[in-house]
Amino acid sequence: MGDASRLRVPAGYVAGLVALVLAQPNLFSLVLGGVLAVAGEALRVWASGYIEKTQYLATGGPYAYTRNPLYLGSVLVGLGVAVASWRPEAAVVAGLYFVAFYPAVIYEESTFLRGKFGAEYDEWARFVPIFLPRLNPAGPNRSRFQWDRVEQNREWRTAAAIPLMALALYARARWLPPLW
Repeated sequence: MGDASRLRVPAGYVAGLVALVLAQPNLFSLVLGGVLAVAGEALRVWASGYIEKTQYLATGGPYAYTRNPLYLGSVLVGLGVAVASWRPEAAVVAGLYFVAFYPAVIYEESTFLRGKFGAEYDEWARFVPIFLPRLNPAGPNRSRFQWDRVEQNREWRTAAAIPLMALALYARARWLPPLW
């Protein structure tokens, strides 16, 4: 994989830290941001239960709506953090992060999958959009959800990060003065 894939996760931590430092959250922003982040994580858990990385092409569940439900879930989580931070600068940082990394990572991944799965990938890609989801499922829809895949894909890390970030944002609002 390319530079975008290698740098995406560390850069995400930096973007989250910037959002935390800039944050001026309130109860409304924490609740609204929390709803978005939880929705994004729910999508990520759903997608993680279908994917067996590099083994099989996931086409069922959320993969029948979008070819990249994990990344779409991550965008919702990032948007949730930005909203919870309640600073426009945090939203700009989140937006720049996603624009800088996700198009390249999605391209790299689609190139890899097309090379590995060939006609099967092409059939799926013909019916399922690359990012923004369809309203109705489409494509071959061959894979099935399994909870053990969620664990194998280590989705617990993102699931654990969301309440930790919520606590950090709450602490920032409660005990630290605004930067300006």
